[in-house]
Parts: sequence; C-alpha cells; structure tokens
Amino acid sequence: MTSLYPSIVAETSECLVGSAPLQCICQGLELECDEINLRAVPSVSSNVTFMSLKRNLIRKLPPNVFKKYHGLQTLCLQNNKIRSVSVYAFRGLYSLTKLYLSHNKITLLKPGVFEDLHRLEWLIIEDNHLSRISPLTFYGLNSLILLVLMNNVLTRLPDKSLCQHMPRLHWLDFEGNHIHNLRNLTFISCSNLTVLVMRKNKINHLSENTFAPLQKLDEFSLDGIEISNIQQRMFRPLMNLSYIYFKRFQYCGYAPHVRICKPNTDGLSSLEDLLASIIQRVFVWVVSAVTCFGNIFVICMRPYIRSENKLHAMSIISLCCADCLMGIYLFVIGAFDLKFRGEYNKHAQLWMESTHCQLLGSLAILSTEVSVLLLTFLTLEKYICIVYPFRCLRPGKCRTITILILIWIIGVIVAFIPLSNKEFFKNYYGTNGVCFPLHSEDAESTGAQIYSVAIFLGINLAAFLIIVFSYGSMFYSIHQSAITANEVQNQVRKEMILAKRFFFIVFTDALCWIPIFILKFLSLLQVEIPGTITSWVVIFILPINSALNPILYTLTTRPFKEMIHQFWYNYRQRRSIDSKGSQKTYAPSFIWVEMWPMQEMPSELMEPVLFADSSELSLISQSTKLNSYS
Repeated sequence: MTSLYPSIVAETSECLVGSAPLQCICQGLELECDEINLRAVPSVSSNVTFMSLKRNLIRKLPPNVFKKYHGLQTLCLQNNKIRSVSVYAFRGLYSLTKLYLSHNKITLLKPGVFEDLHRLEWLIIEDNHLSRISPLTFYGLNSLILLVLMNNVLTRLPDKSLCQHMPRLHWLDFEGNHIHNLRNLTFISCSNLTVLVMRKNKINHLSENTFAPLQKLDEFSLDGIEISNIQQRMFRPLMNLSYIYFKRFQYCGYAPHVRICKPNTDGLSSLEDLLASIIQRVFVWVVSAVTCFGNIFVICMRPYIRSENKLHAMSIISLCCADCLMGIYLFVIGAFDLKFRGEYNKHAQLWMESTHCQLLGSLAILSTEVSVLLLTFLTLEKYICIVYPFRCLRPGKCRTITILILIWIIGVIVAFIPLSNKEFFKNYYGTNGVCFPLHSEDAESTGAQIYSVAIFLGINLAAFLIIVFSYGSMFYSIHQSAITANEVQNQVRKEMILAKRFFFIVFTDALCWIPIFILKFLSLLQVEIPGTITSWVVIFILPINSALNPILYTLTTRPFKEMIHQFWYNYRQRRSIDSKGSQKTYAPSFIWVEMWPMQEMPSELMEPVLFADSSELSLISQSTKLNSYS
C-alpha cells in the first residue's frame, strides 16, 4: 500500500506551470504544494498534470474547483481536514487517473460525485468517516481498477451490485470498517475482481452464495473475522483463488482447494497437528508423566508418614488430587494429538466444539483453581501458626474438612459455569486446540472475556498476592524472634534454609502465574499477542506448579526425608542380620513428628526443659511450627 502514494516525479527540473503559489515546488508540469497551510485549493495554470496538496488545512471542496484542469492526471488531497465534498467538485477532470482523498473527515459522497472521472483508475478514500455508500456513489468510474475504502465506519454494503458502474474493478479493500453482514447481490457484477480485502470487520455470518460471482478472485482476506456459519460451499466457486487469509487457521479446512492459506498455525496447533512442534509434544508427555507419578506417589506414601498433623496431611493429599487432574488433562491432550496426527485441520473445528473439549477444559480449570485455593489455604495455615503461635486460630478437624470440601465445590462451580449458558459464554473452552480458556485476544463473547478476567485477574491474582505477603510476613516474624532470642549464628543458618524454601515456593508460583497475569493485562489493553506466546504459557508454564508441588510440599520436607532414612536403615539392618543369621530385624516404633530435623535435634531436647523467659519459649514454639509446616 505504501507504493500507492506518489511523490513528485518530473522529467525536467524546469517549471512549465505558468502560475503557482510561491511556496509550491514545481518541476515540469508537476506541482507540489504540501504543508504550506493552504485553506483552499489554489488557482494554478490549467496545463498542470500532477497536483499534490497534502497536509494542508483545506476543509471543503466547492463546486467546479478543479474544472479547468482538463489535463490533470494525479490529484493528492490526503491529510487535510476535508469534511464537505460538493457533488460538482471533480467536474472537468476528464484525464484524471489517480485520486487520493485519504486521512480526511469526509462523511458523505453524494451520487454522481465522480461522474466526469471516466479515466480514473485508482480511488483511495482511506481513513475517513464514510458511513454509507451506494452503487450510484461510483457512477461514471468505468475505468476504475483499484478502490480502497479501508478504515472508515461503513456498517453495511449496498443490497444491489456494488460494481454496477465499475466493470473493470480488480482490487477492492474494505479493511477496518464496521460491516456486519454481506448480501448475496453485493458482488453480483464484480466478475473481474482479483483481490478482495474484508479483514477486521464485524462480519459473523455469511450467506452461502455471497462470493459465488467472484470467479476470477485470486486473493481474499477475511483475517480478523469470526465466521460462525463457515462452510466449504462458500468458497467452492472460487476456483481461481490462490491466497486466502483467515482469523483462525482451522478455517483453512473449508477452502481445501486454495494453494496458500494463512495462518497455517496459531502458535499452538498447525494444519497437520494439534500440537505443532515436537518440543510441545515431548513436553506434554514428560510433564504429564512427572505430574501424575509425583502426585500419585505422594498420595500413596503420605499415610506412611506417621505425623502428628493429620489435618495438614489431608490438605496435602487434596492438593495432590487437584494437581493430578492437570496431569490427566495433559495426557488426554497428548492422546488426541496422536489421534489427529497429520490431519488435524479436518477435525479442528469439530474438536473445539465437541463435548470432549469442553469437559477437558473444565478439568484443567478445576485443577488450576482448586490448586490455587488449596495453596492459599496451606499458606494461611502456616502464616497463622508461625506469626500467631499462641492464639487458638488454627482450624480443627471439622473446620479443615469443611474448608477442603468448600474449595472443591468452588472449583467445580468455576469450571462448569461456562457450560451452563452457551449464549452468554459462547464456545468458552473451544478457542484453541488445547481447550484452555486463556482468551489472550478479543474473545467472540464479551461474557467469556469478562469471566476469564474475573478468574485470572480476580481470584488467582488475589491468591498470589496473599501467598507472597504471607511468606514475607512469616520470614520477618522468624527473623524478629531470632533477634530476640540472641542465638545469632545458629539462627542465621536456619533463616537461610527457610529463606531458600520460601523463595522456591514463591518463585514457582510467580513463574507460573505472572506470565498469565501479564497476558491478561495486555489483552485488556487490546494488545495483539502472538499465538506462540500463548502456547508457551498453556503448555510450558501453567503446569509448573502441578509438577513441583509434590516436591515442595512433601518430597523435600523433613518428615519424608526421615521416613526414607528409616526405610533405608531398616533395609540395611535386614541385610546385615540376614548375612549374619542372628537376631530379628530391628524396627523401632518411631512417631514421625514434623517438628525438629533429625540431624539438628540436640539431646537436651529429649529431656524436659525449663525456659528462662517468654521470648525463648516463643522462639522454640515458632521454630517448631515452622519445621512442622514448611
């Protein structure tokens, strides 16, 4: 499009125009009067062939203002303030071939305004305020080849043939308007059209035979348009079509005969595969295996940790169940990728609208939200026990069970609400091949967009801030207790261990959620986000917590390490006894108290101790609770 806007080009530097304003540049029969604050069209010699009046202050084009310029071939009027164009403004321009009216404020072009422009080939009316046009608007343009009406405010096209008075029209551009439907007769006489650009309009429904007359169409752009009723028969008559551009690559399946269809991927899926890259496929299976194995292992092993704190263990098992659902979700995505391998585009639209995809998306959101709420609950539990160790704020068995049940109920409600009202949420879970409703671009439904923002920037952002604040407060409380107790060297070492643990817990939460928060903020600002970034968030970043939670909350905790040590000790004892053939295996009855680390427990603590003051008692209590919950 940049080549459509000319500048002065003359064969001679000598001015052959008899009279012209002093500020203008004249070469040969070409005149350039740009940016000289003209408020009206100047009067110059009638022999001018090129006139440029760009970036001035012209507000209207009165009748017969160009009437004497019978030899004028190019007229540039872009970047003025033109609002009013008289029906007789262009009378007498019998030789005009190019007319530029871009970047003005024209709201109406009356029928017959171009009546004398029989030789006009290019008409550029980009970025104005045109709200309607009719076939009579273009009466007389028998030679027109290019018509650009992009970035206006057109809401509809004529019911009758648009090309009725433009039989030679080859290029028609309506990009960036507000057109919401197309009639069957709109293009009935546009048989010579080779390029049609309709991108970034508000069309959501097409009639079957709308494009049937466009037998010579070579390039067709529908980019940025959601087509709710898309069908193959809409594009089948366009047998000469070489290039077609859609909003979604899945639509390419409805124009299989077209040589080049774009986009051929959304960064996540491609025409051939649900998961476009080999890295995505491998990562899905690896993370699925790690997540499922890690959480199932913890669920099975947790009962063997004979801990005093059974309620905490119950919360951890509940967290593992939620995270295990994420592993199942990834496993099913991997399975469907295998099923559709090599021919995904044939199944893409049906897959994203299917019940399987809706349920799978619900499962992912259920896992995500329950996990987030459980992590927040566990964090608040630690916070209360460490910052307020002597207050009876810790929930009992009945309250803990109630909270866990309530969290799962909230998760189920959040996950399945979008399935309850199709009119409001549209295809909430079917915006991409992995059925995850990130909605990083303009959603087809305002309701879906609002709901997505409420989840990710409402519930999840609030939970993340609570977790960060709670761990910061816990560390500060422990640090203050250490200062009070005057055990500097020993406490510095313990604080470093705790700081590392807290850092990794907060860091993994941040690594998982901050990219999602950023994407949601950018989508609210209507920033276009590449599909590749979305794929990295959904496939590579979102499952991080589910895979690492078993490690952070169980496998690296002191009781679990002690249990492994005890199993290993018993195993070595058996091997030793079996080899000597002596007494029975020693298996001491040991109650695994989630308090003091085995290697750090001084012998004095095995005996009753009298504490000197309340600060020492506070330190011991807080350290005990911290080891219990971290």
